[in-house]
Amino acid sequence: MKLPSRVKLVDVGPRDGLQNEKAQVPAEVKIGLVHRLQDAGLTEIEVTSFVSPKWVPQMADAAEVMAGIRRKPGVRYSVLTPNMKGFEAAVASRPDEIVVFGAASEAFSQKNINCSIAESIERFAPVVEAARGRGIAVRGAISCTVGCPYEGEIAPERVAMVARLMKDIGVQHVGVADTIGVGTPRKVQAAMEAALQHYDLDSVSGHFHDTYGQALGNTLASLEMGVWQYDTSTAGLGGCPYAKGATGNVATEDVVYMLHGLGIETGIDLDKLVDAGAYISDFLQRKPNSRASTAILNKRAG
Repeated sequence: MKLPSRVKLVDVGPRDGLQNEKAQVPAEVKIGLVHRLQDAGLTEIEVTSFVSPKWVPQMADAAEVMAGIRRKPGVRYSVLTPNMKGFEAAVASRPDEIVVFGAASEAFSQKNINCSIAESIERFAPVVEAARGRGIAVRGAISCTVGCPYEGEIAPERVAMVARLMKDIGVQHVGVADTIGVGTPRKVQAAMEAALQHYDLDSVSGHFHDTYGQALGNTLASLEMGVWQYDTSTAGLGGCPYAKGATGNVATEDVVYMLHGLGIETGIDLDKLVDAGAYISDFLQRKPNSRASTAILNKRAG
């Protein structure tokens, strides 16, 4: 299989990466991270989520963060909106894209958003309709596509079902997420194939966590299928509050290093990207969770 010549990365660090941090990260630091990511060449940034501050206190400053960004032409700023209330709050901040999320696991859906898969789709339908009516793009994330902390392995048929339900309500793009990082290349390919029954190659992306160190392998396995869009997180930030032991998303720096080594274009300046990851890691008072970043920072120090 011929690998894609160019790959688009969506950095989810400001949202997915920071949402579980216990200590509040000030809005100006989040804005600073977004600015550094776009200066490094990222053209897709998942900035924040309009959710109840009671459930996700870290995202209580969503409107302030969106208002504070110095928008750069050609960059798409997306926000998570789980329901109509979230969407209505988000609209004023002029997002380019909204993200809705469903799970391929019933148990995870109940734990994560307190409703069944079918109910979650019903809840998203008016959000999708309202967004598209205003010319806002809609992306759907399918979590737990290969494994669930409560149900174990997830059959590809479940992924196909959720993809079909999302397609039916007008979701334009789906992300196939290995939320707890248990996937291996063949399992991830099977989940991708399931989503591809309902979406074309230009409308699917991969979202891999690195819990078992498989995220780069899973990315390569997806690249071999022609998938050219991925969610990654600067400095490997993130986890999942409803998936015990799930470590961060795959680090953007590690994916960019691999892609550049494969001769694949990303439009991203790796050195500036490392600076962005170091900036947020310094604020959080820990080292970046990225092998490439660690190697580059050590080289610089040497």
